[in-house]
Amino acid sequence: MKFFADTAEIEDIKDLAAIGLIDGVTTNPSLIMKSGRDFIEVTKEICGIVAGPVSAEVVALDHAGMMVEAEKLRKIADNVCIKVPLTLDGLKTCKALTSDGTMVNVTLCFSANQALLAAKAGATFVSPFVGRHDDNGFDGMQLISDIRMIYDNYDFETEILVASVRHGVHVLEAAKIGADVMTAPPSVIKGLVKHVLTDKGIEGFLADWAKTGQSI
Repeated sequence: MKFFADTAEIEDIKDLAAIGLIDGVTTNPSLIMKSGRDFIEVTKEICGIVAGPVSAEVVALDHAGMMVEAEKLRKIADNVCIKVPLTLDGLKTCKALTSDGTMVNVTLCFSANQALLAAKAGATFVSPFVGRHDDNGFDGMQLISDIRMIYDNYDFETEILVASVRHGVHVLEAAKIGADVMTAPPSVIKGLVKHVLTDKGIEGFLADWAKTGQSI
């Protein structure tokens, strides 16, 4: 499963990239706002750090407006992936862009039927929001499982990009189901390394090593 970082914070992206933990980045208007930087500028910088897809989201709601914005965004770098909402206009834009060779991430997916539409429109990625789904009384992981089954039934090439990931259990379950990608905040990705037994093991080894009086 590929890991994308869901952030617009440059230092966090550099840190994760240096460890080799991320294959791409997803951004959205809220994350850009939190970064306090110019949208085009920060997207260009991110594209220079990671070789994989960098999702940059349009804000227009109509097809014509989305196409105008997408044209500007895809000029930033070759690895820009245009992010569009899962609406009829968004799907129309998706079809137009992917037919022209541009990567598209169809976002704000909350049902398997929506994911089916995204695949039919030729989406590169579809982003089901598991955390928000859970918040509203539904089973986010069941959604991922349903989408996986449907895509496998018809050999759709659209990749399932699990979004709104809140914790390590979301990552684990998504991987077990067979999601193609998951995107999460840097804190969640880094948190996957933590385990109390690992910490205790290190403490024990260091204590025994200190008793030898040796150094490396």
